[in-house]
Amino acid sequence: MFRLPRTATAPFCPSEVRGSVLVSATTPLWKRILRMAGPGLLVSVGYMDPGNWATDIESGSRFGFELLWVVCGCSIAAMLLQTLSLRLGLVARLDLARACRARYSAPVNRFLWIMAEVAIVACDVAEVLGSALALHLLLRVSILVGIAITALDTLLVLGLQGKGFRRIEAIVLGLIVTIGVCFAVELAMVHLDWHEVARGLIIRSDVWRDPEHLVLAVGILGATVMPHNLYLHSSIVQTRHFANDERSQREAIRLSTLDTVVSLSLALLINAAILALAAAAFHSTGHETVADIQDAYHLLDPLVGGALASLLFGIALLASGQSSTFTGTIAGQVLMEGFLDLKIPCWQRRVITRGLALVPAFGGVLLLGEGGIGKLLVASQVVLSFQLPFAIWPLIRLTSDSRVMGRYANGLPTQAIAWSLFVLICVANVWLMGRLLGAP
Repeated sequence: MFRLPRTATAPFCPSEVRGSVLVSATTPLWKRILRMAGPGLLVSVGYMDPGNWATDIESGSRFGFELLWVVCGCSIAAMLLQTLSLRLGLVARLDLARACRARYSAPVNRFLWIMAEVAIVACDVAEVLGSALALHLLLRVSILVGIAITALDTLLVLGLQGKGFRRIEAIVLGLIVTIGVCFAVELAMVHLDWHEVARGLIIRSDVWRDPEHLVLAVGILGATVMPHNLYLHSSIVQTRHFANDERSQREAIRLSTLDTVVSLSLALLINAAILALAAAAFHSTGHETVADIQDAYHLLDPLVGGALASLLFGIALLASGQSSTFTGTIAGQVLMEGFLDLKIPCWQRRVITRGLALVPAFGGVLLLGEGGIGKLLVASQVVLSFQLPFAIWPLIRLTSDSRVMGRYANGLPTQAIAWSLFVLICVANVWLMGRLLGAP
């Protein structure tokens, strides 16, 4: 197996804190589970950011529960890909970016790095717009002022310097719990039709025939399976240190996989809850044109009854936007270290990412107005979907190579499923591009 040397870097970034949590085979099983838990949570927040909200709300309001199976299918695909990512990190002790640098030529690595950076900026645009919208709804500031306020989230990064990954993981867990509780209460208020929910899990062919279905389906895909999370997970999973023997390695993979599946299952439930809330509160009452988060916020009170629903909605939206701040910063650092061997402090990385995201956020709102936020959010998720194959390709190739993974290389069934998923994503993207270019 090939490896690259590791170097220290900025506060709470991966290369400094790898091995910061010791997992010993002599400790009780429940303690080992808790100690391995955490990286999956950090990854899962990217699966419930404001971009997911936009695609889920528009899908639920326009088509009811018809695209619920897409949310579930994309979440299962995410579990598979994130499992491959964590296995690369635990077995080869390499993150995906470093492994690419060791495998591919400089031009290929620069191209992969650019594609991954585009994905991070697209994701951050969604976080900016979502957080700004939450501030607008809760504090009555304008959207543009809200966008400006989001630039200050670099202070969060500065405040967490030297705190370690466990502190970050605890904060993220608190934000996820906040989102989950808010939607649990809201779903209880709308009284779901569980028969319709079950019907929404049935795979439908409409998504391939109707371009409107397809755009939202691809948006859900881009919002669910995030390219930069594949780089991130392979790095932060190395914050867990275990003995260098086969038994310990096998258990580390098993417990990390459990952490990932449980964490992404929570994200699946939240995404399904957002779509179900939109379907029950809007589609079933004839409000099928709710495409913006802002419209959903204002409609919840009269349709559900009471001001609590919209308040919880706004709080959950703010928590969603802020929870992804940490992972976007760390993912950016992983990319720069891995592809370019460039190390800068995390707060500087945060300034760069947020600065690049503010330009399209400001420009989009000025061009389309505040009512265009929904379109901007969905567009950002479609961009993520187009970047996804460029992360999946090297991930499957590397984790299928016995020189990298040894006995833990992907078997033929895993390769078949992973490559089929790759082809499906590429076909959906090409099909969507053809539809968009052919549209009048």
